[in-house]
Amino acid sequence: MTKTYKHALIVAGFAAWVAIDRSGMLDAPAAPGVQGVVTGPARVVDGDSLAIGETQIRLFGIDAPEGRQRCRDARGRAYDCGERATDYLKSLIGRDSVSCMEQDRDAYGRRVSVCHAGAGELNALMVQAGHAVAYRRYTDRYAADEAMARDNRAGLWAGDFERPERWRADRR
Repeated sequence: MTKTYKHALIVAGFAAWVAIDRSGMLDAPAAPGVQGVVTGPARVVDGDSLAIGETQIRLFGIDAPEGRQRCRDARGRAYDCGERATDYLKSLIGRDSVSCMEQDRDAYGRRVSVCHAGAGELNALMVQAGHAVAYRRYTDRYAADEAMARDNRAGLWAGDFERPERWRADRR
């Protein structure tokens, strides 16, 4: 198969996916056991949650600091790391449409999803920037991204913080 032919197949496949996506066929609720896709403008709820229309979405495999959570920067100064994570997710999305592929449902009925926007895969980008950690209780998918952020002392890793899951447990 020639390079030109392969390229044409890739372009045609992508064009077909875009046409189906724009038709709204992918926005239908997923049947049990079937992954569904939700696409559209997003409203950021916090560093690991968003909403597309009325659909509540939790980013799969990552855990960001809670809204009231405080952390310490490299100089030991306290800052609102939950708010910073929320702001970073907003900056990644900007005005782009977001597309989320459902992986599961959580106890609150939210779609636990891998989401993409113009910047790329939001789940991975949040962990790589150090504004969220890999949520290993559910998957190791983002463990390497977390190691990279830790090695680069990015975001949370520049100072001291309590893992969001532990922070929540300590306040129950």
